[in-house]
Parts: sequence; structure tokens; C-alpha cells
Amino acid sequence: MLLREEAPADVEAIRRIVEHAFGRPEEAALVDALRDSGDTVLSLVAEEAGALVGHVLFSRMEAPMRALGLAPVAVMPGAQRRGVGGALIREGLARARQGGWEAVFVLGEPPYYERFGFTAAAASGFRSPYAGPYFMALALRGPELSPREGAVAYARPFAALG
Repeated sequence: MLLREEAPADVEAIRRIVEHAFGRPEEAALVDALRDSGDTVLSLVAEEAGALVGHVLFSRMEAPMRALGLAPVAVMPGAQRRGVGGALIREGLARARQGGWEAVFVLGEPPYYERFGFTAAAASGFRSPYAGPYFMALALRGPELSPREGAVAYARPFAALG
């Protein structure tokens, strides 16, 4: 499996991956809106045998530190449960660290995201409409976030998801 940055020729394939993974077009529209707004920081694809099978996107967040939001992560149904999503997330986190980002926030299932080091406890001091057990954070510099409180907000296109 090859993990690489999104290329302009990948846009349609990414849209199909995200639509198939979520079973609806809203998340694919979010990816397009984040790309169009300039909020995308990392957009990675997974390629197997010349075909794209997965995608992950990290976008800028408003936060008291240099922070990214992880969303969405999508894998074609036929390629799910083979580690594609996990590989994309790990690669994205490594690139975020290399890029000097300090934190990543995610809204998702704790059992899945905790394996990458995300915790609800790390996000608990931050004000967000998504605050709660599914809103998690990961410090990329050191063992904990600094500061550990304040307001955080996803990029504006997320508001369209409702």
C-alpha cells in the first residue's frame, strides 16, 4: 500500500471513496469545501494496485495552540478492516508532528481513536460544541497539551454538516 499526498487528479476518486464509506454525499462535500476554503493542511490517500482505496484529511482549527482537526477518514467498503484507515491516520499524525503542529482533535468512537493516543480527557478542558466523550485530543509535542483549556473550533465548512 502506498500512502501519499492527494494530487489534483485524485479529487473525483476521493469523492467516491468518501461517499461510499459514509453512504451519503455530505462528508464528500465537506472534503471539497475544506479544499476550496484553503483550510486543508494534510490530505492523504492510500493506493493499492494503482487504485485509491482510502483518504484522510487534517484541517486547521481555531485553538490556543497550533491544532488540526482529523476528519474525515474514509476507506472503500471492500478495503475496510485491513488497516488502511489506521495507516492513513498514523501517517497523517507523523506528518503533522514533522510540520510543527502541537495538537490534533477528533470527534469519533473512543475505542477506535484511543489506539492512536487520542483521549477525551485531553480534550476535556476545551470549549467546543462537540465537547463530551466523543471529542478527543492528542498532544503532538510532549505528554500533554499546553495550554490545556480554551475554545476550539473546526474550520468553517464543518458547520454545513450540522
